[in-house]
Amino acid sequence: MLAIFKREMRSYFTTVIGYAFLVIYLAVGAAIFAFTTLFSMSADVTTYYLYMMIFSAVILPLLTMKSFSEERKIKTEQLTLTAPVSLISIVLGKFLASMTVFFGALTVSSLSFLFLYPYASVKTAVWLGNYVALLLVGMTFISIGLFVSSLTENQLSAAVGTIAIILAFLAVGIVNVLLPSSYFLRYVFDFLSIFTRFQAFTNGYFDLSSLIYYLSISAIFLYLTVRVYDRRRHS
Repeated sequence: MLAIFKREMRSYFTTVIGYAFLVIYLAVGAAIFAFTTLFSMSADVTTYYLYMMIFSAVILPLLTMKSFSEERKIKTEQLTLTAPVSLISIVLGKFLASMTVFFGALTVSSLSFLFLYPYASVKTAVWLGNYVALLLVGMTFISIGLFVSSLTENQLSAAVGTIAIILAFLAVGIVNVLLPSSYFLRYVFDFLSIFTRFQAFTNGYFDLSSLIYYLSISAIFLYLTVRVYDRRRHS
């Protein structure tokens, strides 16, 4: 798994993808920070992380779109499948590489709030709660991206497909608000909604059920990715 992780990290920064992701993520993060805090003279971090979550739904597929699809396109997939490494290690290695890049970008962008401490009352618990929530959401988005990338050899299709699935998860939360409070499906949508689970952390409280939710969704999509390649290895 370590070898796969190192190879993926190297591929991010021997091509333009890693640099493009970091530049775009940090630039947009700085712009959102300026808009939600500096220009509005507010120390509330929740709005910033909400916008960053929506932005992450669009930008994170940039990290995952080539993870498996590029190998299929350039016909090096068989080298990976026949390597003396388990499929779980291959998938986890690629997953951890994407998470490392995202973790670095999110951490650097979040440090902007340190500059507010001398001038405003920043609620540290709320800040950390939103940070952890976005990290968990990013983990879920990356897992979805890896699964979609394993289904196609076209990177653009992988990115578009990932965004579509992510937006479907987010749309569940919007539909949930529009339903009558007594409607049974509202409870189902509330359980499935990434947005609703994200809000559980925004007040600075650690929500165990939301943590289990994000870990479970990520594990499901990573498992599906392994199954896709297990069938391909034996086909």
